[in-house]
Amino acid sequence: MFNALVLDNANGFSASVQQLDESRLPPGDVTVAVEYSTLNYKDGLAITNKGPVVRHWPMVAGIDGAGTVIESSHPGWKAGDTFVHNGWGVGETHWGCLAEKARLKGDWLVRLPKPFTARQAMAIGTAGYTAMLCVMALEDSGVVPDAGEVLVTGATGGVGSVAIALLGRLGYKVVAATGKASEEPYLRSLGANAVMDRAELGKPGKPFQKERWAAAVDTAGSHTLANVLAQMRYGGVVAACGLAQGMDLPTTVMPFILRGVTLAGVDSVMVPVAKRQSAWDRLARDLDLSLLESIIEEVPLQAAITKAQQLMDGQVRGRVLVRVAP
Repeated sequence: MFNALVLDNANGFSASVQQLDESRLPPGDVTVAVEYSTLNYKDGLAITNKGPVVRHWPMVAGIDGAGTVIESSHPGWKAGDTFVHNGWGVGETHWGCLAEKARLKGDWLVRLPKPFTARQAMAIGTAGYTAMLCVMALEDSGVVPDAGEVLVTGATGGVGSVAIALLGRLGYKVVAATGKASEEPYLRSLGANAVMDRAELGKPGKPFQKERWAAAVDTAGSHTLANVLAQMRYGGVVAACGLAQGMDLPTTVMPFILRGVTLAGVDSVMVPVAKRQSAWDRLARDLDLSLLESIIEEVPLQAAITKAQQLMDGQVRGRVLVRVAP
């Protein structure tokens, strides 16, 4: 038997921590012991039933996990190997990692880089891994540290916090956009050079505005992303990875055809394993691990449901680390 956070809709939606028998685990070629998981925005949507995340019921929540392989029929994994898992529809169509045990596909797993413990890997989680993918997208488009200011929206969230930490350590001049003025000391401690009120970006604006940003990491979408695009400098690049404000994009083609702006979409769910491993290896090299403790709040599995509601209510800063192992 093992504990798991189970979502069900048999008699109306419910979320509860239950004991399950291992025989109920879904098909997969690797069985793992999960030490730590985390709460991402998608997890919050699923656990609070505020979005159509879950596709099959009942579902064990948790798109992220890190721990140790128990048994494996996959040629690339053996008992005792340490792993990180992000995405691949886990917690949506396949039982997830907010559970003491999970059965996954070996092709979904990434080897835990040696500098990281399972706890540190989940302090980073999909949010931090996505932030790294955003930084890599900016680099791939030729954005260098002396190009100018780089804007990060949703700055106190998981993606935003790690993006600031990464960009700051790499030498970029980072401006953090947030609606929480009291968090300015926190954002500056991560590496932000300046902090701005997100309200300046959150309302409908002109389709073409004064040039400001050399690059941006956007987690908001909607009017925020539209305004960011309208304020990009010539040849600027925006890495878009979220829709916290909305999935709409009320903009025009003007930034793209008059300033040569690039909008780079960043997906974290279905990224090929080689690129995932590269992103995690970069995190091991470029992220100041001493900052992780200031970014995270650790809770036990039994508290994850309450914390998910707080996440959706905007009451969480940084990353929520979930201690799964007993």
